[in-house]
Amino acid sequence: MIDPTQTQAPSDNAQAAAAGQDLGMLANVKVRMTVEVGRTQISIEELLRLNEGAVVELDRLAGDPLDILVNGTQIATGEVVVIGDRFGIRFGDIVDPRERAQSV
Repeated sequence: MIDPTQTQAPSDNAQAAAAGQDLGMLANVKVRMTVEVGRTQISIEELLRLNEGAVVELDRLAGDPLDILVNGTQIATGEVVVIGDRFGIRFGDIVDPRERAQSV
């Protein structure tokens, strides 16, 4: 017989472990990560006039953090770093997971 005084709700650790097992099933799912430098709006006429060497002004200032998106949802901000002869991104502020879930 089960003693009701001995039963308890699952601990936060047990819940986290269960969530980790659920996420384990998704571990190999591919997602698209995009780093966004900035945005602008231009007319089709302006777009058609663009050629090699053209410069388009964006809505960001030099030195502003970049947006890091996964499948179109912002997950963090970051900055560009150089690793050998390639570019990389250093993560800065991570968007709270609850906020990310609300935007999906």
